[in-house]
Amino acid sequence: MTQELIVEATDISLAYRRTRHRVSSLKQTAIDTINRRIAYEEFFALKGVSFNIARGETVSIIGRNGAGKSTLLKVIARVLPPTTGRVIVRGHVAPMIELGAGFNPELTGAENIVLYGTLLGRTHKEMKTRIEAIADWAGLTEHLDIPIRAYSSGMTARLAFATATDLTPDLLLIDEVLSVGDADFREKSAARTLEMMNGGCAVLLVSHDLETVQRMSTRAIYLSDGQEKFSGAPIEVVEAYLADVHR
Repeated sequence: MTQELIVEATDISLAYRRTRHRVSSLKQTAIDTINRRIAYEEFFALKGVSFNIARGETVSIIGRNGAGKSTLLKVIARVLPPTTGRVIVRGHVAPMIELGAGFNPELTGAENIVLYGTLLGRTHKEMKTRIEAIADWAGLTEHLDIPIRAYSSGMTARLAFATATDLTPDLLLIDEVLSVGDADFREKSAARTLEMMNGGCAVLLVSHDLETVQRMSTRAIYLSDGQEKFSGAPIEVVEAYLADVHR
C-alpha cells in the first residue's frame, strides 16, 4: 500500500544576496547605491535538498549551527520561498518555529489564543470555543485576562504550543520547541507530540537533542553547509554526525 505523502521537497536551494561593499558611513552607502557601485554575491543557505515525508512519519534534521536546518523548516512552512526547486505540502500545517511569534503582547492570553489560531488557519468562532481547553492544558487558566507582555517566556511558550497543537495537523514543524521550558513542559509537549504522531500527523523536527532524535524519529537527515550529507535510520545518521563532530 502506497503511503500518503504530506511533504514533497525536490532539489530545494535558497540563496541570500549579501553585499561585498564596505564603507565607513551611511551617507557613502547611499551615494554608492545610487551610482550602482555596490557589488553583491549570493550565499546559498540550502543547496539541492530533496526529501519526502509520509503521513505518520517523523523526520529529524540535525547538523551544526549554520547548516541550514532552520532555513529548511521555514521553506517547508512557506515563510521563505526557495530560490530553485519545488515544495509541495498537503493539508493543514502547524509551524512551531518561533513560539509566540504571532502573539500581540498588548492582548490578553485569551485574545492571543484566538489571534494565533486564526493565523494558523482556523476560524474565529472555532477558536473562541477552545480558549478554556487550551488554557487548561497550558496551565494558564488564571492568567487568561492578563496581557501576555506580563507573561514569562515559559508561559508564552506553553500558550503558543497548546494553541498550535490543539488540533492534530497534517504536518507539524518543530524547531527546538521540545527543549524549551521547564521539565514539566518538556514532558507534556513531548507526550502531546507523540500523541499527534500516533494519530497520523507527519512531523519535521529540528533539534540538537540527539537522544530525542533517536527516540522519536523514524528517519533523520544530516545537513552540512546547506546540503544533505547523510540520511536514513536515526541511529546511523546520528553516528555519522558525531563522527564528523569528533573528527
